[in-house]
Amino acid sequence: YLASLGFHVLQPNYRGSTGFGLAYREAIKEDGWGGREQEDIRTGIEALMAAGIAQPGKIGITGTSYGGYSSWFAITRFPPELVAAAAPICGMTDLLIDWETTRPHLRPYSEEMMGGSPFEVPERYDERSPRNYIENIRGQLLIVQGLQDPNVTPENVWAVRGALERAGIDYEVLTFDDEGHGIHRPRNQKVLYPRLAEFFASAFARA
Repeated sequence: YLASLGFHVLQPNYRGSTGFGLAYREAIKEDGWGGREQEDIRTGIEALMAAGIAQPGKIGITGTSYGGYSSWFAITRFPPELVAAAAPICGMTDLLIDWETTRPHLRPYSEEMMGGSPFEVPERYDERSPRNYIENIRGQLLIVQGLQDPNVTPENVWAVRGALERAGIDYEVLTFDDEGHGIHRPRNQKVLYPRLAEFFASAFARA
């Protein structure tokens, strides 16, 4: 949809993704969530800039679930020349809150990715949680969430909104009462996709 409107769209196959064998998929565990796979995304952005395809200050990021987490990570860790706008969809904001509120059978997966539980490696959960870097945000932010999400629960949004307001960071929120983990219903996608396009176009116009 975004490409059809004239946006250049990069879909990075960062470490932890499929397509390059088991070792590549498992490589994300070396650092855990918020490690070198996020540098893979940064490298992809920088490569597009070097090729003249992307312009500094006119780059946005969106994604669902782990893509939502990556969107949060980018807007709180990368400078605005690299990421000027982020629209995380059902993304983790606080990894401790996510561990506490997600479905119990998903907690071992979080622990596998993070090298232990929040009780065993609390400093890693803290260091990798975007909520703790809210003050770094210099770009535009649109938070998208399904209010019935049992995986990345709305508590992730409520927690980060408090941090955003305390830091005086402007943001927008788009929620869907009848969506879970991801925005899947066609009628809701007809709302989401134009909103994303409008959001990014407006953010880039400010650069």
